[in-house]
Amino acid sequence: MPDRTEVRLAEYGSALLGAAQLTPRDVKRLRGLQTRGCLGLDQARSGWRLKVEATVGILVLDRIRLVIEPKFAIPGEHLMRWLAYGLSAPTPLPATARRWATGPDGYADLVAAALLEQCEQLVREGLRRDYVRRQSLEPVLRGRLDVAAQVSRRYGQLDQLHVRTFDLEADIWDNRVLGTALRVARTLATHPDLVRDLHAIADAFPQAPTPDAALRSLDRTRYTRLNARYRAAHTWARLLLRGGGVTDLLTDDGLTADGLLLAMPALWEAVVRRLATEAATAQGGRNVPSGGATGITVLGDLGSNSTFRPDVLLSLPGRDPSTPTLLPVDAKYKRYDRYGVGAGDVHQLLTYSAGYTPSTDPRAVIVHPCPGGHSHRVLEVNGPQGSLGSIHILGVDTLAAPQQTAVWIRSVLPWADW
Repeated sequence: MPDRTEVRLAEYGSALLGAAQLTPRDVKRLRGLQTRGCLGLDQARSGWRLKVEATVGILVLDRIRLVIEPKFAIPGEHLMRWLAYGLSAPTPLPATARRWATGPDGYADLVAAALLEQCEQLVREGLRRDYVRRQSLEPVLRGRLDVAAQVSRRYGQLDQLHVRTFDLEADIWDNRVLGTALRVARTLATHPDLVRDLHAIADAFPQAPTPDAALRSLDRTRYTRLNARYRAAHTWARLLLRGGGVTDLLTDDGLTADGLLLAMPALWEAVVRRLATEAATAQGGRNVPSGGATGITVLGDLGSNSTFRPDVLLSLPGRDPSTPTLLPVDAKYKRYDRYGVGAGDVHQLLTYSAGYTPSTDPRAVIVHPCPGGHSHRVLEVNGPQGSLGSIHILGVDTLAAPQQTAVWIRSVLPWADW
């Protein structure tokens, strides 16, 4: 690997790059990420100005290694818990088995370590094997003789036989995608011990022809009792193989890069959706779609119609069990533990409350990250004619366990007593 200049940015930060620091291939890849809203790239007089959005991680380009640090400093163990929770990873991470140290390179080493942990467990349990069809030329008969190939290629000679066999092998796609992801992880990891362990475990797994082939296989994977134990490892493999982002969170369709970039608002939205859904389910409620018949639609404007859709719409039991009430919940990846709620967010949440909750007491909820302790405050919005509604601002302690946080969310949500 050629030596690369490290360029370090904070989330939402920017940097001026020289014209020689980006190759045409780099510019193409960055333009692809720009179309997905991960960053901005503009040509400047002396080169390029690169500005990142709410995206964190590592991107390895031809001449530079771009490191984007998260704006919330969370210890590694807590970070992995929330990342797994937001991705709905099926099994808890064995945080006590490895020190999830948040180093200067952020998420890349952490996710590589999570993949390593799961792959080591699979090797200890024994890799899954399945019957694989092979065609080969053998000196003795194994399996079935390929009569057509024998006649057309050997012209009746029997010193070598064209045979078809079905052998029980570990060279199957469940294992190939992990072998490919482990090799990608080796290029991103920086901690020497981690790189050494990745090298050692990668030899136990077969490899897919290309990372794109591995991703296509992951998209087609269906889990049964035979391969259910692979689900967690595949979750971390998908993160690493989807170099420009997370397919589960960003619905990416394309660019594969040597890096790991996470769109933090999308990840936080996934966390809040699961927190709110678990809290509502425990109280007899449920998460309902916020589009279609339950959407807020703007009609009559120039161009196409527009809609307002909260991140989460909860259906909660009210006084009358036959008529549940709705509560809109919106995820905001903002430091509302330090700053007041912006006017745009107040207007947005008032629209949600007017569209979904009773006019006698309109309510809505904002959930934001709050390192260091849960917080709850209520904004009362009033006008000359009286109350316009209330907005509950819930700050989630990112240092707490997700399951404990779901219990706290359930205790402070404004339940329907209308």
